[in-house]
Amino acid sequence: MRRDHIRLWTFVLMALGCAGSGFSRQTASPAPRVTSVRELDAPCAKCHNQIYQRYLATPMANASGLAMDGMTPGTHSDTASGIIYRVLEKDGAAWLRYDRPGNQNLHGEQKLDYFMGSGNHARTYLYSINGYWFETPIAYYREKASYDMRPSFQGEKEMPFNLPQNAACIRCHMNGAQAEDPGTRNHYKGLPFLHGGIACEDCHGDASAHVAGGGNGPILNLAKLDSERQVGVCLLCHLEGDVSVEHRGRSIMNYKPGERIADYISYFVRSGTGGTNRGVSQVEGLYLSMCKRTSGAKMSCTTCHDPHYSPTAQERTTFYRDKCLTCHTDAKYATAHFNSTPDCISCHMPKREAPDLAHSVWTDHRIRARPDAAAPAQAPGGAAELISVPGVAPEATPRDVALAYYQLVAAGELSVAERARSLLENVVRSDPGDSDVVAALGFLAYLRGDRQKATVFYESALSLDPNNFNVAIDLGVVLARAGNLQRAADLWSSTFESNEDITELGMNVATAECRLGELKAAADALRRVLIYSPDHRAARLELNAIESGNQTCPPSSDGK
Repeated sequence: MRRDHIRLWTFVLMALGCAGSGFSRQTASPAPRVTSVRELDAPCAKCHNQIYQRYLATPMANASGLAMDGMTPGTHSDTASGIIYRVLEKDGAAWLRYDRPGNQNLHGEQKLDYFMGSGNHARTYLYSINGYWFETPIAYYREKASYDMRPSFQGEKEMPFNLPQNAACIRCHMNGAQAEDPGTRNHYKGLPFLHGGIACEDCHGDASAHVAGGGNGPILNLAKLDSERQVGVCLLCHLEGDVSVEHRGRSIMNYKPGERIADYISYFVRSGTGGTNRGVSQVEGLYLSMCKRTSGAKMSCTTCHDPHYSPTAQERTTFYRDKCLTCHTDAKYATAHFNSTPDCISCHMPKREAPDLAHSVWTDHRIRARPDAAAPAQAPGGAAELISVPGVAPEATPRDVALAYYQLVAAGELSVAERARSLLENVVRSDPGDSDVVAALGFLAYLRGDRQKATVFYESALSLDPNNFNVAIDLGVVLARAGNLQRAADLWSSTFESNEDITELGMNVATAECRLGELKAAADALRRVLIYSPDHRAARLELNAIESGNQTCPPSSDGK
């Protein structure tokens, strides 16, 4: 288990008002060449040319690629930060330029390597600094027909320049997704993926033997799989849940088409919500629908969707109505209802806004007979009750359930903290060697104010998994606040060597080294922070103070 955004447990972040400094960074090296779906799937076209040609126009085939192949020039002026962003072409490459005039001036540009997102809803861009991969602060939104800030970053006063490229996004938008380097959040020795777009092999598995045999070698035929393995290929990217927990010793990155996805990961949703309003919720909605509950295994995603073809806007109404009429054969649907409302989808699967998809809408897959205009029901008041996604996943293990509740606590739902602790303690009694469970107990102990027990849990978790950088960061916080600043500084500094893009970690290192009298080490950490977060004003202020000889190290956030 991992967290993609570390908890902000910084030892100290300086809250100082200041005039910022201009800071410009340029990366001009060409993006490493990646094979496109058109090239990668070309051998398949020799025998399946019609499917191949139709697939090239689908959102999956165009889910990612070289930045210049999917670039839309444009500008966005962010009122919160005062920064003007521009996506433009320069010297045959795509660039992001950012400018903020005035006292807190900021000017710079960054070469963009790849685009991510088909553009059906949104499209963003990826770039790399020293092997760390990031997404741009802005994205292009189709519904808005313009650029805007990424979700969760609207209203930020500083530029969120080091947004880590999420491994889950790579897995679902690129072919040949690679694992991050051990002990890092988003660092790769090579490319984070091998090919742009979603290719034939992403659903049909390794095709090398099939191609080598001239079409006579083995290939995965999804139609011959049982329903659980068949739909698993879709679940990988179209099921998110409120919480998901990877099984011990398993990584969803290693899932291969034809396997049971339930052998890798457990998905949970809040009980009694009546659905979800997340963008990635198609499977959850479908399994709540009367259509799916009545049809059972006879109905799957491919009952209505052809993975090799996306109907055009002109074809869409007829295409999906024909799918509905394969089951709804009564005359009132085929004739009378058709005359009044020929578009089944617009009434029974309306589009709704999704909070996690800014400026975008999602299609309600609950297929309700009489859909109302209200948004899907939200979780009732009180503590959350998690259940496995109905109809999709088998009963989860006690470990998965315990870690699912812990994830809610880590995200701020403190009402389930005691329940998570009780469940985790039951798990650790039978398996004391599970580093994820032990680390979770460390966090919960810290929340209760029990630093001694938190230290014991974190030390144990780190010994079980030395690559868990989140544990190292959190343990450093506990040690620093207990007065063991030198050990905390050592932990943070060694972790920072492999995770120098994590701003909060760099600020912890700088503060600790400063208080220990190591001003050179503190300044070095701050300079590295500014490489990845050039608009971090506290880091800029502190560095200026050290370089001018006026530095007075601030106290820790709890006064020690």
